[in-house]
Amino acid sequence: MAGLDPKNGLLIALVAFALFYLTVVWGAVAKALSEGETLKNLFAGPRSAMLYFTGAFTNFWDTIGVGSFATTTAIYRKWKLVPDERIPGTLNIGHTLPTVVQAFLFTKLVPVDPMTLALMIGAAAAGSFVGSGIVADLPRRKVQMGMGFALLGAAVLMGLSAAHLLPGGGDLLKLEGTKLILGMAGNFVLGSLMTIGIGLYAPCMVLIYLLGMTPTAAFPIMMGSCAFLMPVASARFVKKASFDLRATLALAIGGVPLVFIAAPIVANPKWVDGLKFVVVLVILYTSYGMLRSAFADRGPAKDPLAGGKLSVAE
Repeated sequence: MAGLDPKNGLLIALVAFALFYLTVVWGAVAKALSEGETLKNLFAGPRSAMLYFTGAFTNFWDTIGVGSFATTTAIYRKWKLVPDERIPGTLNIGHTLPTVVQAFLFTKLVPVDPMTLALMIGAAAAGSFVGSGIVADLPRRKVQMGMGFALLGAAVLMGLSAAHLLPGGGDLLKLEGTKLILGMAGNFVLGSLMTIGIGLYAPCMVLIYLLGMTPTAAFPIMMGSCAFLMPVASARFVKKASFDLRATLALAIGGVPLVFIAAPIVANPKWVDGLKFVVVLVILYTSYGMLRSAFADRGPAKDPLAGGKLSVAE
C-alpha cells in the first residue's frame, strides 16, 4: 500500500461509500417489499416514464456543471410527482449513484492536488451529516421555506456565473494555509445546505473561483464532495423514511447512462451558458412556487403520505 497513488486511495474510499449507499437503498427496497409493495409498482408503476425521464434529463445537465437539484425540483413540482417535504431526501438519495459515476470519471481525468481534494470532500461530507439529521425531521412548510430561499440563492449564483460577473478563477491546483481553511469551511456549509435541496455545484464553483483555483478543479471537487456526502445524507433520510422510493430509484437508474453521454461535453462547455439562463428562469419560478405554498399554508402540514411508510409517487 506504500506506493498507492493518493487519487486511487480516494477512489477506493469512494467504492466503499458507494457499497454502503447500495446497502442502504437495498434495505429501503426490502422494507417496502415486506410492507406489501411490489417490484412492478416500484420500477414500472404509474408515471414511471416521467420519473425515469427526470433522472436522465437532470443528470445529463448535472454532468456538465449545471446541477440537478433545482431542475429536478422544478419537474417534481410542475407535475406533482413528489410531495414537497419529501423532495430533499429524494434528491439526495436518488442522485447519489450518477454523482458517484461522475466523481470516478473526473477524479481520474482532471488534475488537482489529492490532499486538497480529500480535505474539501471530507468537509462537505461532515456538513451533510449535520444537515440531514435536521432536514429529515422538518415539516412541509419549513422545507418549502428553506428550499424556496435556497433556490433563490442558487438562481442568483447561476445567473451571475452565466453572465461572467463572478471571478473566473486562477491557476492554483492546490490550497494551503488560510485558503485551505476557508475552502473547507465553505464546503462544510455547502454540504449542510445540500440536504435541504440546494445543489452544491454552482456555489462550489464560485468558492473554487474565489480561492483562485483553476476552473477545471471545480469538477472533481464538487463531484467528489457530492459523491461522498450524499451516501451519508442518504442513510439519514432513509432512516427517517423522508423520501419517495419510486422517484429515488428512477433518478438513479435513469441518470447513470446519461453521465457517460454528457461527460465528453465538459471539454467544450462554452455553449452551456445560454442554457444556464433558461435554467435560472426555471429555478426562479420553482422558488416562487415553493415560497407561495409555504406562506399560504400556515396551518398544520397535511401529508397524505405520512405514517412512517416510504412514499411512492402516484
